[in-house]
Amino acid sequence: MTRVVVVDDHPIVLQGARRLLEDAGAEVRGAACLPEGYRAILRHRPEVAVIDLAFPGRELAGLALIGRVRKRAPATRVMVFSMHADPAIVARALAAGAVGYVLKDAPAGDLVRAYEQVRTGRPYLDGRLATEVALLQADPRRSLLGSLSPRERRILALLAEGRGYAAIAGDLSVSYKTVTNSCAALRQRLGLATLTELTHFAIRHVADLG
Repeated sequence: MTRVVVVDDHPIVLQGARRLLEDAGAEVRGAACLPEGYRAILRHRPEVAVIDLAFPGRELAGLALIGRVRKRAPATRVMVFSMHADPAIVARALAAGAVGYVLKDAPAGDLVRAYEQVRTGRPYLDGRLATEVALLQADPRRSLLGSLSPRERRILALLAEGRGYAAIAGDLSVSYKTVTNSCAALRQRLGLATLTELTHFAIRHVADLG
């Protein structure tokens, strides 16, 4: 019987995933937080670990857990079960060592299908996500979106709406200088020379900034 550890802080999701995987023949243990999940994985050495990415107060903290599992329990295959559909985040999870990635709004059968593939060492990625991740590789700047802070992403979203520095400062309740400095830092990170180029970038990728 395949051993599985599911790490997710939402009780309903944890219970639902556990029931689906048990029905698929797995021996499942659940963990409601990152430390508990890490300890369970090291203790039980499951063939598969199903890990969420977002935890209270630690957005995308699951990425760090994936990296730790890959180092300390390399035989455990990691599958992400997350609400994040941003291809930049998906790419980061795969780069961290995940073998599969399933969205929480996918049909229940997708979770079981992904588990069946991952437990045998075969990668799993929904066809649409696979296409978006592949396209992401063609735009090096887009791959940086997943590493931006919530404030930086909000600034880009407001730029895409045509807001100026003053309006953005008012919306975020920060100083005008904070906004100008943030935009300058964003231009540098994205390799863009002017505010106009930054605004055009934001408009092209506004769908990824929500």
